[in-house]
Formats: sequence, structure tokens, C-alpha cells
Amino acid sequence: MRSNPALGILRDVCAWAIVLLFVFPIFWWILASFKPYTAIFNTTPVYWGFEPTLDNYRVTLGGVSRLSLITDEGAAGTVAGGGSSYYSIPSIIDSVIVALGSTVLAVVLSTLCAYGLSRFRFRGQQNFVFWILSQRMMPPIAIAIPIFFMFRDLGLRDSHVGLILAHTLINLPIAVLLMKSFLDDVPVDLDQQAMIDGATRWQTFWLVVMPLVKGGLAATAVLCFIFSWTEFLLSLQLTTQIRTIPVKISTFVTSTGTEWGFITALGSAALVPSFIFIVLVQKHLVRGLTLGSLKD
Repeated sequence: MRSNPALGILRDVCAWAIVLLFVFPIFWWILASFKPYTAIFNTTPVYWGFEPTLDNYRVTLGGVSRLSLITDEGAAGTVAGGGSSYYSIPSIIDSVIVALGSTVLAVVLSTLCAYGLSRFRFRGQQNFVFWILSQRMMPPIAIAIPIFFMFRDLGLRDSHVGLILAHTLINLPIAVLLMKSFLDDVPVDLDQQAMIDGATRWQTFWLVVMPLVKGGLAATAVLCFIFSWTEFLLSLQLTTQIRTIPVKISTFVTSTGTEWGFITALGSAALVPSFIFIVLVQKHLVRGLTLGSLKD
């Protein structure tokens, strides 16, 4: 059956329109990070007619004092907020430590749990899987106060270890369910054949099954990393000295105004580590997203 060229062109146009629709907010956000404060609110013209500046990045990433940007000619048009610190490199480092730590821990624990759920049968298994799913449905605000007191009594408040554990707890339910779905697509016969040939259960898991679900591991890791990278409530509740990027951005809203330039600059910079992480695992990511979509 010969395809219609007109339908192909229409499909490509619709695809590009959808892509541009989703990319446009990112484009606007990055563009705003190069604008002076007053230009962010200009409506005529919207995307041009301003002099690009790196002042927002100099303050948030370079450690330049915000007060040094104020001039007699443009004090009201350059900045809006108070004199609090906007230097954000420590927050980026904290976010990287917490996101990577919680991602590794969540992927390791979820893979072991998912393998057990995929390969062994026990009474009430379906109810247990549903209970795991229900933990993801529970809003974090419902457990924020109990976790606060638990972590305080355990001495885990205001520490990277405590925040890593908290983010791991949030990511575990969805990570377990994802890994279980990937492991279910690997035939049990492979396990049985490996053990008949003399392999132990651990050797079967590590040498036979794991290489087949690398794509699933990559997809799960990306999802856990993004959840941890953008998590706000528990990061705010459990820390005072450590400030992840979402918590740091919230401090840019002061009693005297909102520093949109600094917010967009830090937000744009925050895209880079997550982009690098996705690039590093992209070799297996596409395979993981399509794993199980085709049946023999």
C-alpha cells in the first residue's frame, strides 16, 4: 500500500508543531535569563529589542554581589529583591549529590525487590504489589511531619544522607513497579536454564538477567533522578543549611520583590546536570522505553 505524500507532510508538520509547543516554554525561560529585570516584563517587543546581559548568571553562578549591579541610573530597573545571597553553586552541588545518591540507592533496592516479585510467587502477592503502588499515590505532605520527627530523632536532619534516604523512599514505589514490568518481559526459562548449567541464583540474576534489562535500568534511573532533582517539600522540611535547587529558588522571592532574572538563570543552569545525566544513559534509554512493547 502506497502512502499518501500529503499525509506524510501533514504528519511532519503536526509533529514539529507539537515539539515547538513543548519547547517554547524552555526557550522563553532561557531567553528571560539573559534579559535585564525590566525587559522581562516588556510586551512590545517580546523577544527582541533588549540588550542581552550575563548579570543574572554572574550573580547566581559567579558569586558576584547583587548590590554591585545596582547603578544610580538603573537601580530600580536592574534588580528587585533584597540583599540576601543568590550564589547558587553550593545548591547545585547539593542537588547533584542528593539526586545521584538517591537514584543509585533506589535503582539498586528496586531492582532486587522487583526481581523477587517477578520470579517468586507467594500468598497475597498481588495485594503487596497494590500496596507498593498505593505508596506512590500518597501525597508527600501527608507524611512530611512524621518524617520530620523521625529524621530529627535519628539525627538525619540537615544532612545529605537523610535527604538521600527521604528521596529514595519517594522513588522506591514507582521504581519497583517499573523494574518489575521490565523483568517480567525476560523469560523465566533463561533463569532455569542458567541454574541447570550450574549457575547460582545470584549469578543468574547478575550475569543473565541484568544485561537484558539495561534499558529498563536506564529508564528507571532517569525517572528517579528527575523526581529527586525537582522535589521541593521534603527538601524544604528536612534541611536548613543544605538547600537543593528548588529550595534555593524559593528564596529568590523576597518581601521586596521577585528576582525573575536570577530565578530563570538558576533554572536554566539546573537543566544542564539533568541533561548530561540523560545523555550518559541515552544509549540504553530508548531501549528501556520500548522494552516490552513488542512480543514475539
